Amino acid sequence: MAIKIYNTLTRKKEPLRPIEEGHVKLYVCGITSYDYCHIGHARSALVFDMVVRYLRHCGYKVTFVRNFTDIDDKIINRANEQGIDSATLALRFINEFYTDMDALGALRPDLEPKATEHIPEMIGLIEELIAKGMAYPSEGDVYFRVERFDGYGRLSGRGLADMQAGARVEVNDKKEHPMDFVLWKGAKPGEPKWPSPWGDGRPGWHIECSAMSRKYLGETFDIHGGGKDLVFPHHENEIAQSCGASGKPFANLWMHHGFVTIKDEKMSKSLGNFLTIRDVLKQYEPEVLRLFIFSTQYRNPLDFTETALQDARSGLERMYECLAQIDGLPAGDPTGASVVGDKDRTHLHALADRFQAAMDNDFNTAQALAHLFDAVKLLNKILRTLPAQPATEDLQLLHDTATVFRDLAGVLGLVQRNPAEVAAGAKAKAMDGVDLGEDDINGLIVKRNQARAAKDWAASDEVRDYLLAHRIVLKDSPEGTTWEVKK
Repeated sequence: MAIKIYNTLTRKKEPLRPIEEGHVKLYVCGITSYDYCHIGHARSALVFDMVVRYLRHCGYKVTFVRNFTDIDDKIINRANEQGIDSATLALRFINEFYTDMDALGALRPDLEPKATEHIPEMIGLIEELIAKGMAYPSEGDVYFRVERFDGYGRLSGRGLADMQAGARVEVNDKKEHPMDFVLWKGAKPGEPKWPSPWGDGRPGWHIECSAMSRKYLGETFDIHGGGKDLVFPHHENEIAQSCGASGKPFANLWMHHGFVTIKDEKMSKSLGNFLTIRDVLKQYEPEVLRLFIFSTQYRNPLDFTETALQDARSGLERMYECLAQIDGLPAGDPTGASVVGDKDRTHLHALADRFQAAMDNDFNTAQALAHLFDAVKLLNKILRTLPAQPATEDLQLLHDTATVFRDLAGVLGLVQRNPAEVAAGAKAKAMDGVDLGEDDINGLIVKRNQARAAKDWAASDEVRDYLLAHRIVLKDSPEGTTWEVKK
């Protein structure tokens, strides 16, 4: 089955067909480096980290390019507020971005071009657009003629007249049309500037990605990605610039992830309702944040709540606890009888196929995770029924499934640590404040089971209530009684 990706440009899922067989070229718009990153940035970084991991898992070579916008009005204004130059501020927050990404375990892109290091490429592209009549200089600035590009608005699904009617367009006598957008900004006092054929100045925001993607991936490449907030105007303008210059398609597939919301309101710095990545990582492990993010398919909104993070933590602990139990199993008995039914065995053997089917369907990580948790549930069921010395074939099934599980979870950047250590740490943390030891708890469970066998329900309930008063919750099943600490 081919990987299918929802293409924002065509509004339908399309098969991934790389221009160069076996080699996917991916460009993602990176941060504007003027502040610490919030969890919206984490979602963007981890979504495309997952995409790259999965494509490589499927055997593709991937060239992953993600840029840094290191010159911009926001950077200049913040630098002026702090009394430093914009280059120093931009470099500082690029380094802070790396700190956050490394903490999240995100893979580094193959190339990470900075806007300020590609001014000649931008000037060259602008000159091409002027030569073709797609752009025009005006009093030190250069603008793109939106009316000259027939496909303008196709990505966002907007007509030019609708855009103009719905936009707050500043009056600018330098423009031929109110929706024309700037490619080059003439120098202003106190701002960084570079020489150009139109006078000193600096590039507009949109031109940088067109120039850098062309340099590193060619005039047409496979996938362009970013957040939904970039569809218009940024990506719409990139298409106009790039196709206007080359006369060729720009990116064959456009991927856009949904917003992170808080109480169903978009999280953003402008609204002041954002949480930085490092704020979240003070309370939760990076893998917990990953599991939370991937619990929702990337195109859908993701609502941030403490409950959702706690659920993700509990789910991750279940994964690690299951793998730790499998790792700790004794040697198998070659003559032992299997306790695993054919249906369960077949189901576990098909785990990789089910996971791949979910991921091939527009990287549906929510469904892929559901298959992983389904496997955990089934593995735990088998673990509860194993005798003291399991049959060798059952042991082999469990270990093989655990290996496949780790490999698949690794596509999402999960279960990358030692299961025994993580499980022990989680149990110790859960037991913090519980004034009973494990031996005490297990002894009371034995006492309760004896009371139940004797049908002394009062004594059985007394033990249960005593343990519950000490935050120990009992769970009875046909395979026996287990316990956990009440959170």
